[in-house]
Amino acid sequence: MTTPIEYPFILVNLKTYEESLGPKAVALASIAREISQQTGVCIAVAPQTVDLSPVIKAVKIPVFAQHIDPVGYGRFTGHVLPEAIAGAGCVGTLINHSERRLPLEAIEATVKRAKEAGLFQVVCVDSVETGRSVAPYSPDVIAIEPPELIGSGIPVSKARPEVVSGSVDECRKVNPDVNVLCGAGITSGEDVSAALRLGSAGVLVASGVVKAADPRAKLLDLAQAMSE
Repeated sequence: MTTPIEYPFILVNLKTYEESLGPKAVALASIAREISQQTGVCIAVAPQTVDLSPVIKAVKIPVFAQHIDPVGYGRFTGHVLPEAIAGAGCVGTLINHSERRLPLEAIEATVKRAKEAGLFQVVCVDSVETGRSVAPYSPDVIAIEPPELIGSGIPVSKARPEVVSGSVDECRKVNPDVNVLCGAGITSGEDVSAALRLGSAGVLVASGVVKAADPRAKLLDLAQAMSE
C-alpha cells in the first residue's frame, strides 16, 4: 500500500482539546495544509473520531484516527472498526497512545487489523524496551513518548536524548524497516532539529501546537526546522 506520508513528517494529534473540537479541528487542519504547501514538509493531523469526516472533506492532507480496535465486521457495538476508518478517508491511525494504552497482544492484533484495512500505523511506546517489543510486529512507525514529558513543554529530544537514539538503534536492530518518531514535549524548531539529529523520522506533537497562542506560527517553526 502506498500512502501520502513522506519522511520526515509531522503528525499533529488534536486529542480532545476544546481548541480542536468541531470547526476548530478543520481550522487547525487548514493551517497544517497551508504550512505543508509553504514548506514542502508532510504534515498530518489526528482529529477526534467525530471530526474525521469534516476534516477529510475540507482539507486534502493525511488524516489519522486517534485509535482503532482490533475487531472485524459484526457485533462490536461501540468499537472503532478499522475498515470504517479507512472508508471515511483516513490514511492511518495512532495505536497505543499513552492516553489509550494497550497490552502487547492487543497492539499486535491492532497493527495486524490496521494493515488489513490499509491503514498506516503509528504505534506509540513509552520506553526503549517497549519499542523493542513492538518492532517485530512491523508497524510503519514507532513513536517514542516518555509519558512524564507529554504536555510538559520539556522535549524528550533534549531532556532524554538517549531514549530517542536508543529507540532508533534498538528498534532497527529488531526490524531495519521501522521508522521512529519523537514525541513528548516538542514545542520548537530547535526540538525538531534535535530529534532529527538523533535519528528520528519526524515528530508527534499535540498541545505544543493545538494549545499554542499562535498555532500557525508554532507549526511553521516546527516545519521550517524540518525542511532545513
